[in-house]
Amino acid sequence: MAADLPNSVKQLSDSGAFSSLHLQFYASRDPSAPSDVDATLEPQIPTIDLSLLTGAAPQERARMVRQLGRACQDWGFFMVVNHGVPEGLRQAMLEATEQFFDLEEEAKEELRGETVLDPIRYGTSFNTKAEVDVRYWRDFLKLVVHPEFHSPAKPLCFSDVLRDYATCTRRVGMELLKGIWESLELDDNYMNRALKLDSCFQVFAANLYPPCPQPELVVGLPPHSDHGLLTLLHQNGVQGLDVEHGGKWVHVKPLPGSFLVNTGDHMQIVTNGRYKSVLHRAMANGERTRVSVVSLVGPSLDTVVEPVVALVSSERPAMYRGWSYRQFLECQQGNQLKEKSVLELLRL
Repeated sequence: MAADLPNSVKQLSDSGAFSSLHLQFYASRDPSAPSDVDATLEPQIPTIDLSLLTGAAPQERARMVRQLGRACQDWGFFMVVNHGVPEGLRQAMLEATEQFFDLEEEAKEELRGETVLDPIRYGTSFNTKAEVDVRYWRDFLKLVVHPEFHSPAKPLCFSDVLRDYATCTRRVGMELLKGIWESLELDDNYMNRALKLDSCFQVFAANLYPPCPQPELVVGLPPHSDHGLLTLLHQNGVQGLDVEHGGKWVHVKPLPGSFLVNTGDHMQIVTNGRYKSVLHRAMANGERTRVSVVSLVGPSLDTVVEPVVALVSSERPAMYRGWSYRQFLECQQGNQLKEKSVLELLRL
């Protein structure tokens, strides 16, 4: 591509310089092929009421724990309502994120990182210098927010909003994990110690998907699973998330005020395959900018993650070898984003 092209997807989209995309953006999809999305599955996406996990009578809590377990086992994906995170804070986080991506390119370029473990890392899937076959229609900001908190200095409001948002979403994640352990008859205190969740590795990621001239020919992100235990996602009302279920892609239309939650690769490892990480993808659109903010909760970086002993038996031997969370992340950084490729390296 020409040397004077923009250095981010946002710059490219804002420039209006292209009526069509360069071939390097083309994903392996045939725009004339039938849709692979099964819209009939949408109503089946599970919904978890967090208030029934945290403040309900024992019978109601037990029912919601069972429902949460089924959602993890059958889908690896669910919506969470009545989570207790103020709607004003959720909206403020989206607005602060949009303000960050609206900064001058020079200010954002100062935050470019080199590795997945850099505490502050701005980047783009559009990179004129990289030798890649396919480019994706996304800019991103990734921040480590626990056990140490990191934030860009600009925009000025960002740090305060992020600190509150990270604390609230971490609380939601921990309450969900408590219910998940209970659904598997695992001791909550034991799991917290085994995974060192008091010093859990929490990442905040902000994704920007600007309007695309030819959305039928690109993806925002290809099919992939997330590292970690749980991912909580909130978006700006523009749809674009698909989840794989039963061999079909399901368009996700979140309930108002809900979080979208999916299980990650380390949930699949810890539960010895009982609860699987879910494949999902981000689609491009030609009309509106989609913004999503993600809170990913994982074990501590130095935790060796392996199947919990209580879920290993002669009938169901250990399916994965132990590896530290840090090793997993470093390996993921060195490989192209593709479905569950890193997880498969650990399969016994």
